[in-house]
Amino acid sequence: MTTECWLARAVPQAQHLIPYVPGKPIETLLREKGLSHAIKLASNENPFGPPPKAIQAFKNSAEHLHLYPDGDAIRLKQAIAQHHKILPSQIVVGNGSNEVLELIIRTFAGAGDEVIYSQKAFIVYALATTASGATGIAVPDTAMLGHDLCAMADAITEKTKIICIANPNNPTGTLLGNDEIQAMLNRIPEHIIVLLDEAYTQFVTESIGDSVAKLSHPGLVISRTFSKAYGLAGCRVGYAIMDASVVSVVNRFREPFNVNLPAQEAAIAALHDGAWVEDKVRYILEARQKLENELERLGVLGGQSYANFVLLKHPEAACLVNKLEDIGIIVRPLAGYGMVDFLRITVGTEIENLHLVQALASILPTLSTAA
Repeated sequence: MTTECWLARAVPQAQHLIPYVPGKPIETLLREKGLSHAIKLASNENPFGPPPKAIQAFKNSAEHLHLYPDGDAIRLKQAIAQHHKILPSQIVVGNGSNEVLELIIRTFAGAGDEVIYSQKAFIVYALATTASGATGIAVPDTAMLGHDLCAMADAITEKTKIICIANPNNPTGTLLGNDEIQAMLNRIPEHIIVLLDEAYTQFVTESIGDSVAKLSHPGLVISRTFSKAYGLAGCRVGYAIMDASVVSVVNRFREPFNVNLPAQEAAIAALHDGAWVEDKVRYILEARQKLENELERLGVLGGQSYANFVLLKHPEAACLVNKLEDIGIIVRPLAGYGMVDFLRITVGTEIENLHLVQALASILPTLSTAA
């Protein structure tokens, strides 16, 4: 049977689903271009790797790989609870925050329901909504590529089950203040889930306050990840904080043993290696500013970012991607978000960033269209 035949037999929403496309792996580019070396600045990974304590904890777990992990991740939830000064019963853990996002949407939205999100927010919101059979309501962004919270609140209907907010936003890097978010929360009925995705919150230096302690709404769900600042993208560990009554419902949909044993141990250790994480975040923030200064100097800065990536804007962005890949630099095109002129570029090490800037300075004058 052909793919079309199987698609016709699948659930109706499969007709409209497009698989998520991650950043191109280094191995793929080396094979395609015949290169011996490449750098990846496409997936917002921590260029310094995991914290030393996390590496050691991961290695130490190897002798226990014949055993199933703790299905309830009790020690991990205790560590997270201590970190945030909350109760373990308020936490759901997942195979990356991506799984947690999908869990929330699958739990509370289905056929006939609506999920509201910003038009240029993390694409997984739309994909998970479609997969659940619900209808996505994509609200246009502000002129600065940020969430229009008033418009999102205005879009609420009797069918609305979930509202998704990314802060800082991926892929635009924009930031909302907690006061802005709370003003919106005050307008939202108590029965609606508000999913606040804070995967990049460690890279925010502005004094907006701790969302976990500051924001309030019965349906508020705040998700975090160990993939970015903590350097554990390969382990896939994420979590969300919510009212314990919401946790009890979400856990009905959570798969058993969804966070593997080495990942749990590495995440616990990463939380206890805070000084190392803070040091690397401090470097990334300084390097982000330098990169944005260079992009501005070159006339291609796409906007201010509050995450661990920068935005580049050029009318020949697609051509620029190819030219960068030709010399072994992988960046993230944003055409899938409708941002055909934009590239998202992860802040790398000092050497990687220098290599990128030198490449841009060499390539940009060769493009036929002026920025």
